[in-house]
Amino acid sequence: MKFLSNLEPIAYAAFRIVVGFLFACHGAEKLFGAFGSHAQLHDPWMLTAGLIEFAGGILVALGLLTRIAAFLASGEMAFGYFMKHAGWGLNFFPIVNHGESAVLYCFAFFLIACKGAGKFGAQKD
Repeated sequence: MKFLSNLEPIAYAAFRIVVGFLFACHGAEKLFGAFGSHAQLHDPWMLTAGLIEFAGGILVALGLLTRIAAFLASGEMAFGYFMKHAGWGLNFFPIVNHGESAVLYCFAFFLIACKGAGKFGAQKD
């Protein structure tokens, strides 16, 4: 499958951009009330999450400070999963506690933190 191997840098760039953009959208919901949501600036946890999601998502999508931004985003998603979905007596399994997106974001950002911006990032790590 040499053809697919040759597409790896492009596929990784698309993955990084899409994941970063979608994460920034979650931050925009919390900070600005975008996409029919309402701003959650009154809650310090949600404000912090919104800042990490919005800024971190933009940085990852652009390929700037990618490793740092992705590492913080991964940690935020792990923290969020255990605080909102798996903590306080709820079932641990993501399919039961509706934490699939938090787990997927956590591991997607962990991969991005390990790999960096890649060939098509704005800044080489």
